Amino acid sequence: MKYKYRTSFTYRGKRYEVYANTVEELYEKKALKKKRLQDDVVVYDRHTTVDKWAEEAFDTYKANVQGLRDIKCRYNKYVSPAIGHKALGDVRAVECQNILNSCAGMSYSHCKSLKQEISFLFQTAVENRLIPFSPAIRLSLPEYTRGYRRSITDQERKHLLKIYEADPSYLLFMMILKCGCRPEEAIGLIGRDIDRKKRLLHIRGTKTKNSDRFVPIPADIYSVIKDTKPFEPVCPNRKGTKHSESSYKRLCAHLRRDMNISMGCKVYRNALVPPLPLAEDFVPYCLRHTYCTDLCKAGVDIRTAQRLMGHANISVTADIYTHVDMNDIEKAGKLIEQYAAAQKKSRTQSRI
Repeated sequence: MKYKYRTSFTYRGKRYEVYANTVEELYEKKALKKKRLQDDVVVYDRHTTVDKWAEEAFDTYKANVQGLRDIKCRYNKYVSPAIGHKALGDVRAVECQNILNSCAGMSYSHCKSLKQEISFLFQTAVENRLIPFSPAIRLSLPEYTRGYRRSITDQERKHLLKIYEADPSYLLFMMILKCGCRPEEAIGLIGRDIDRKKRLLHIRGTKTKNSDRFVPIPADIYSVIKDTKPFEPVCPNRKGTKHSESSYKRLCAHLRRDMNISMGCKVYRNALVPPLPLAEDFVPYCLRHTYCTDLCKAGVDIRTAQRLMGHANISVTADIYTHVDMNDIEKAGKLIEQYAAAQKKSRTQSRI
C-alpha cells in the first residue's frame, strides 16, 4: 500500500520511518511510535543472542533491501540452528567457518551471499559496540559450483519463437531475449515503464548500481506492449495480473515442456517420453546471455552493451564478448581446415 506522507526520526541511534495518508495521522503515528519505543527499551550487549541481534540488524539495516526474505531464509536454515542460541560474545571464528563449510558443493552465489550475511551480522555488532571484534572477519568460501550461462542455439531460438507465436503468455521470455531484462525485472515491468515517444523501456532494476536503465524496444515487441496501461504488468500471468514466484516457476516448466514437444519429443499419457531434445542446461537466464551475444554480433560497442545489460562491472560484459569472439575463432579454424582439405583434394585430382 502506498501512503501520501512520510516522516522519520532517530531514537537511541536508530532511524525509524512513519507513513500515513494525512498529516494529522502522520504525527499521531509518530508520537505513538516514540511512546512505544520509550515503554519498551531493549538493551543490546555482548550477551544478546545471535538470533535476537539478527532480527534487529536485518530489520534495521536491510529493511528496504529487495532480497530481505531470501536473506532471512538463509539465516534461519544455516546460521540460526548452529549459533542462533549463543551470545554474540561467545561465538568463535571456527563456528562461522563451519557454517560455510556445510554449504560445500552449493552454488557460488549462495556461498557468497551467506558469507556476506554472516560477516554483516557481526560487523554491525562491532559497529554498535556490542562486541570488540568480529569472529567472521577471515571467512573463506568452501568449494562451490559455478553455474554456466550460455547463449541459446539457433534451433532453440527457432522453437522458442514458434511457441511464442502460439502462446502470447510467453511474452516474458521475449522481454528477456530481446530487451535483456533479468527475469525479475521482466516480471516487474508495468505500462508506465514504456517510453512511447522514444520507444524505450525503462528497466527499474536494483541488482547493481547500473541496473536502472533504458533499453530500445524492438518493433515486434513494441507492437504487443504499447497499449499496456500505466499500472498494468507488461508481462502478466494467465490471469492478467503480476507473476508471483509460483506462477513464474509454472511458466518456466510450461516453456520447457512446449519447447520439447516443438522439437519433436513424444508424449504418452500427457507425459514427455525420454530422451528429451531440449538441453538440460537451458534456463530462462540463457536468453539474457543471448541478448548480450546478439549485441556483440550486431557490432554494439562494449561500453554501450554494459549499460544495456545493467552490468556494474564491464568485465562481466567483456567475458561474454570474449566468449563470442572465441566462437568465431573456432569457426574460423574449421573453415581453414575445410579449405586445406579442399586444396589437398584438388592437388590429388590434378596429379591423376
